[in-house]
Amino acid sequence: MAVAVLGSWALAHGTALAAPIACTPPVPPPAEAKPEKPKLPEKPACLDAKGGCPGWEAYSFNDAVKAYNLQAQAFRPLAEAYIQKLNAYVKASSEYASCEAKSLQQ
Repeated sequence: MAVAVLGSWALAHGTALAAPIACTPPVPPPAEAKPEKPKLPEKPACLDAKGGCPGWEAYSFNDAVKAYNLQAQAFRPLAEAYIQKLNAYVKASSEYASCEAKSLQQ
């Protein structure tokens, strides 16, 4: 009954009651979706030594660097996709905050 009275009052005074706004809270990307950055290969101490590294150690380190570069190359698109999800979450958070603010003004 109170709503009907309030609605009649609003119509009589030239205003309309606005329907409540339903704001949807944003959902962040899951932490499990964050890709793991590859670890740099450990640099052998002999690289900084005056005589350098023996051949086998230099080749091993070189192979480890090549493997790291391949892992880093594969990591990049995964990281970029995750960043896009984070940016979408930031945008959705801003839209949610605006929606909530508007709901208070009605």
